[in-house]
Amino acid sequence: MVAAQFKTTIRAFSSTARLHKSLSKWYSVGLWQPRKNEPPFDHIVQLGDPALRQVANMIPESELKSPEVQYLVKHLTSVMRAYKCVGLAAPQLGLPLRAFVMEFKDDLRDQYTKADYKLREMEPLPLTVFLNPELKVLNYGKLVHTEACESVRGYRADVARHREVLVKGYDRHGERQELKLHGWNARIAQHEMDHLNGIVYTDIMNRKSFTCTCWEAVNAKQGRVNLSFAKK
Repeated sequence: MVAAQFKTTIRAFSSTARLHKSLSKWYSVGLWQPRKNEPPFDHIVQLGDPALRQVANMIPESELKSPEVQYLVKHLTSVMRAYKCVGLAAPQLGLPLRAFVMEFKDDLRDQYTKADYKLREMEPLPLTVFLNPELKVLNYGKLVHTEACESVRGYRADVARHREVLVKGYDRHGERQELKLHGWNARIAQHEMDHLNGIVYTDIMNRKSFTCTCWEAVNAKQGRVNLSFAKK
């Protein structure tokens, strides 16, 4: 891109001075080269970070196939897998752009009983990338299950989600795609879409079910428990 095009892209992406400053640095050398302690981070930001409360910006269509967006997709995937989670949105890496990735591997089946796996309507989902996604509810019936988030590390709660949804947008190659999801995979998509709209599951959870995931260890070890926010 020429300098003028870079500036246009920066204006399209940016909604805050901080984001503008970061993107200016990336684009100043003609390539997106993230620097230490600047988004997209190698860690997942925690509740309280302003990036989690912004409505994420659309990625200009002209940039969907760009090296910069391709880098973002690869980085989201890498961090998601490093943290061993099943979905991750760009705002969770401090970058308010409308992009998320999902993946529910078959080997996760071993972490659940057969009954629980069936009850939650779980099924494998290969790596799925959505850029500028839109979500439509297909089944307004709701299922309540326990949900957690790497941006609220160490806690979980019951959350009601729609049973079936349709997600439309662009794939990792910048090509149009749509995907019908139900059960647990529909839950993952709704969770990540919420992140793009500045919503965290704690906003819609059953508040009485909000639980520290390690409360028993806290008691057993007399409070001597360290909660790490780094990769697992």
